Amino acid sequence: MPFLGQDWRSPGQNWVKTEDGWKRFLNEQINFVSEINSYCNDAHNKENIFNNLNYDIAAKKRKKDLLNNNTKIQYLHQEKWIYVHKGSTKERHGYCTLGEAFNRLDFSTAILDSRRFNYVVRLLELIAKSQLTSLSGIAQKNYMNILEKVVQKVLEDQENIRLIKELLQTLYTSLCTLVQRIGKSVLVGNINFWVYRMENIVDWQQQLNNIQIKRPTVKGMTLTDLPLCLQLNIMQRLADGRDIVCLGQVSSDLQVLSEDRLLWKKLCQYHFTERQIRKRLIISDKGQLDWKKMYFKLVRCYPRREQYGGTLQLCRHCHILSWTGTEHPCTANNPESCLVSLSPQDFINLFKF
Repeated sequence: MPFLGQDWRSPGQNWVKTEDGWKRFLNEQINFVSEINSYCNDAHNKENIFNNLNYDIAAKKRKKDLLNNNTKIQYLHQEKWIYVHKGSTKERHGYCTLGEAFNRLDFSTAILDSRRFNYVVRLLELIAKSQLTSLSGIAQKNYMNILEKVVQKVLEDQENIRLIKELLQTLYTSLCTLVQRIGKSVLVGNINFWVYRMENIVDWQQQLNNIQIKRPTVKGMTLTDLPLCLQLNIMQRLADGRDIVCLGQVSSDLQVLSEDRLLWKKLCQYHFTERQIRKRLIISDKGQLDWKKMYFKLVRCYPRREQYGGTLQLCRHCHILSWTGTEHPCTANNPESCLVSLSPQDFINLFKF
């Protein structure tokens, strides 16, 4: 005896009386046939079917074009923390990728914080060098949106100009290499759209080159009015030797301070190890170590020490990734002892499986 119950494993059978006799139909077929018959009996309804169909297709196409072409739309959740999982378990399926973390974490707000700004810029530079093709299409679009915000902030504040110039040059060089490999589908989206983005990068570079820094109109004490010991102390707070050279070009007194041997010695010892310094010794004409030349030689050979005011941190207990100073739900007795600060390169290495 056939099973006729209304169960999810079998929808049952329905018999309909026709001119040719009884025929078996499923419920879906009956509804479909009745709808088709009702529309076919009326020619006006038939015309409405095609009109509505064309309208729906056109509306969907316009919506799709808007989402694909509008680069200012951001696909991010603005979350303060995310759970990083590298494999499927009974509780969680799938894994977290670099693009997903880049979309979900609140990088748009982080660039407005002076403590996190350099961290985000360094991360954008590292992604541009080697990880741009590993991002999804949404992550790549989000990358360009955040980059545009960074450039606009620099144009308004007139700060960190050289840092952004280096970022744009690195990204442009990487895109030139990737665009030439169009046959290997290394970029997501239309290649013409990426060419348009490269034109935007060139335009941003021109705007940064045309910046004219205006002196503040506030009257008062300036840097050169301070005692020499304070001026030297301020120079020792600069972590980049190029900033010291540029500051020395302001006046003759600052030029003398910028050539101080102790200043460049502390800068070398801050960024590099003793072993690295011993391998790159340079003796001046006076028979002394030329710390200034040694610094720029060491920069070309070894990476400098990176230090940031605000970084991303990973909890070793619950595997939650968050910004410093942000609380996250942790079940450890002492959550602060489980936090590990991540450099931009460590953040990228976290998603290498």
